[in-house]
Amino acid sequence: MTSDEMEITIVTGNKGKLREFRELAEELSGGLLRVKQADMPKEEIQADRLEEIALHAARVISKLLEPPFFVEDSGLFIEALNGFPGPYSAYVHKKIGNEGILKLMSGVENRRATFKCVIAFISAPSTQPKLFVGSVSGRIAESIRGDKGFGYDPIFEFSGRTFAELDTKEKNKVSHRGQAFKKLLQHLGLNYGGEHGIRNASSLP
Repeated sequence: MTSDEMEITIVTGNKGKLREFRELAEELSGGLLRVKQADMPKEEIQADRLEEIALHAARVISKLLEPPFFVEDSGLFIEALNGFPGPYSAYVHKKIGNEGILKLMSGVENRRATFKCVIAFISAPSTQPKLFVGSVSGRIAESIRGDKGFGYDPIFEFSGRTFAELDTKEKNKVSHRGQAFKKLLQHLGLNYGGEHGIRNASSLP
């Protein structure tokens, strides 16, 4: 690693998230940032906001892991279901899956939904986490489509295609996770190498 390069650790056991963040880092930092993985349990509290969950997890992990590192929490917020599953998205997906969500949405005309991502980043020992938030609006599809991605990707439709019908690079350009990570890279002061880099940061949500 050269003096210009930086390593950052993501705390996750999710291979899909790890792959997306590594591709984002490679493209947007021009190879200046490398993402390592720490596959360790995260202490997740029951809370109504993703920000609270990510902050708590980062603070607990800061006692066990050397910075810089970040944790990420995402949620699918469905308008017709009053924001459900929201901060409980991982648990709900594990219990009822995409098929269960489609059953809940059977016959519902309003299919608007939002994917939201919160990154909690700790840069050095004894520092407080910084939050970076990204979101993308779309709709719940009428059926499961696509064989890429993970989680709710096969039922979250953006501009006519589900996230599971997009390859990782296409998804990263528009996804909630990509938006939040771009903000983190801007905070780190890295020069973006990708076409969707710092030039567009002011337009991010």
